Amino acid sequence: MKITPSKLNTFTMLKLPSAFLCGVRTKVLNETQCITTVKHRWFNQNPFNSMFWAVQGMAAEFATGAMMMMKIKETGKKVSMLVTSNNATFTKKATGRITFVCNDGLKVDQALQNAIQTGEGQTLWMQAIGTNADGVVVSTFNFEWSIKVKN
Repeated sequence: MKITPSKLNTFTMLKLPSAFLCGVRTKVLNETQCITTVKHRWFNQNPFNSMFWAVQGMAAEFATGAMMMMKIKETGKKVSMLVTSNNATFTKKATGRITFVCNDGLKVDQALQNAIQTGEGQTLWMQAIGTNADGVVVSTFNFEWSIKVKN
């Protein structure tokens, strides 16, 4: 079964209800890119009337993680995945709809290929950049993913 944005949104509702209730949705998923969005609302705001940083983090992590899930499924192998480190930079108040874009599909392909060929765990950094409706960057998240082929 192919992983699609619609299936990911259902997965979020069933397995990640906090992200779903905060409004995290997958819009695009293909070989090179994953796009998620989240809209600033009363439910996910901070005391400064902008989106809480953790909500942005959920949408950003999902943009990288959904890409990783799709690529792992395509290998047909059992591969564990885990975020081992992350960092973020916030450059503008997050209001309105925030779109997170991850363009690291080729990085994931290379890491998975190395993990399968060597049997050793691999790590890679993936980035999701969040922009508002005007195209202004509001936050940049970096996640270090660890992957390992299971026996």
